[in-house]
Amino acid sequence: MIHSPAQLGAARAHPSRKESNLYAHTQRSLPIAILFGAAGIATFVLTLARKSASTAAGPRLTLLAAGVVLTISAVVFSSLTVRIEAGRLAWFFGPGIARKSVPLSAIAHTEITRTTALNGWGIHYTTRGWLYNVGGRRAVLVKLRDGSQFLLGSDEPETLERAIAANQGAVS
Repeated sequence: MIHSPAQLGAARAHPSRKESNLYAHTQRSLPIAILFGAAGIATFVLTLARKSASTAAGPRLTLLAAGVVLTISAVVFSSLTVRIEAGRLAWFFGPGIARKSVPLSAIAHTEITRTTALNGWGIHYTTRGWLYNVGGRRAVLVKLRDGSQFLLGSDEPETLERAIAANQGAVS
């Protein structure tokens, strides 16, 4: 895993180093894991408690489904991995869900920015394009040559922005 600009330059200077993955970082979010995990466990407990209070299967199945969804969400949305590999900027949540990528050559400009408290976390559309974020309010705004843009949340936006710039030069 290469992070610093000096390491990026060293990777380019030494052809024996693997250049297909010049940047890789996973941001983890303990609050999301705890929040969704606790909510999932709570719904499972409610499902078991509901069984003794009622024999109706509908409410139990609804609670069970909610528990499964919340538990899966805890795993998926508690980490975001961003990589630069094979001439592409790529990112995904958890074990590889919602995988996206763009060619580095399609990036016109990047800038470090802050999201608003209302933007929150997760995957959703904002006034500045799609946001992919698991925690904090720092992000890199990526503007593409076609005029579209998106935000990648990061706990190290300066390093990510430098890595994009350094690898765009290697691709161009």
